[in-house]
Amino acid sequence: MHRFILLAFRRLTLPLISTAVEHLMTYWAILEKVKGSQLRLTKMDDEIYESFKKEFPDFDPAATINEDDMKSKAGKEKWRNWVNQFEKKIEDFNFGTIIRTRADAEYDQDTTIFGVRMQFYAVEIARYVTSLALKSRLG
Repeated sequence: MHRFILLAFRRLTLPLISTAVEHLMTYWAILEKVKGSQLRLTKMDDEIYESFKKEFPDFDPAATINEDDMKSKAGKEKWRNWVNQFEKKIEDFNFGTIIRTRADAEYDQDTTIFGVRMQFYAVEIARYVTSLALKSRLG
């Protein structure tokens, strides 16, 4: 994982890298210890999930996230509009973080993308609600 961290973040600033890596390592440690049915990432997981399902009804938590779609002009606008509703509700709602592109993959340079905290929450909450968050650990 350390090689991945160095390769993935060559262009980012050290404080951002440090925070993003700390976040991913904390989340992975939680995934290894807590059952998906008991996992809670925020106090607002239910609200985040319902809002995410409403705004992104075609999102398939089992599918590989397409970074190009997510970061296209239309994708950025749709995500930005959704994310911004949490500005006063979730601390560091738009802080940069690392998102696994697949539920069945660990954090690796080929299976992660850089996004914002609310994107991470939306994706991972959708995965654990559908029992996919721990798939990589169980597989």
